[in-house]
Amino acid sequence: MSQIPSSELIINSDGSIFHLHIKPEELADTVILVGDPGRVELVASFFDSREFIRSSREFVTVTGSYKGKRITVLSTGIGTDNIDIVINELDALANIDLQTREPKKEHKKLTVLRIGTSGAIQPEIPLGSFVFSHISVGCDGLLNWYANRDSVSLLDMEHAFTKHVNWPEQLPAPYFAKASQSLISLFEDVTVKGVTISASGFYGPQGRVLRLPLAMPDMVHKFESFRFNGEKITNFEMEGSAIAGLCGLLGHDAATVCCIIANRHLHESQPDYKPYIKKLVELSLERLTQ
Repeated sequence: MSQIPSSELIINSDGSIFHLHIKPEELADTVILVGDPGRVELVASFFDSREFIRSSREFVTVTGSYKGKRITVLSTGIGTDNIDIVINELDALANIDLQTREPKKEHKKLTVLRIGTSGAIQPEIPLGSFVFSHISVGCDGLLNWYANRDSVSLLDMEHAFTKHVNWPEQLPAPYFAKASQSLISLFEDVTVKGVTISASGFYGPQGRVLRLPLAMPDMVHKFESFRFNGEKITNFEMEGSAIAGLCGLLGHDAATVCCIIANRHLHESQPDYKPYIKKLVELSLERLTQ
């Protein structure tokens, strides 16, 4: 196996991975991702014990134990660009020998679950409900930078979507990445089945207008009206597609589950959503430890 150059895999002087500042032995096989660094403490508050807390930029990490299962909770910040850092560095911790800089002979599969917030675009999805993204639609373009992206994208659905919305050629090609079936099975009886748009921003990329007009003025309506083999777009968020896509390419189980805090169709929002998030965190920990 070829050695990975130090310019490609940056390791800190203490032996930790460059951005996350954690070491291989500090990473659990089950990882919960949250966007907000402050939400790490909420998840960790349920732990029976904690091994450490590490903070580097927006990346805050705690590894601990919940009902006998070792779990790492890590904040990613907002956006799929950060997910590119997080997933690649988590995989490096699991599957690259940081001393020899060579991939390990035996692959370690991680279980990665993002717990987040989201806005629904279908009228029947109520505020406070939990949407589990069976399929994540990447409108960010991240996965297109990697070889074999077609191997983890549902190409028929992707082509139907781009045709239905008349996808502008100036925008990155979308990709449709499926969640891990093992995680779908854990959550399908307590969540709404979702086909989730991962947007590259909060305002224009999600159809919000402040002072700048949109390249696709009727984007939200087009997304809402899309149908494919009984599936429809359910909600917006900003990270799930990169998690599902990169983990699919790297051989990890991954998925996203979000609490609905706004409904774009009904023009409703729930700014006081913390009790719902707490309930979703507890539910997720229970399901991950089944």
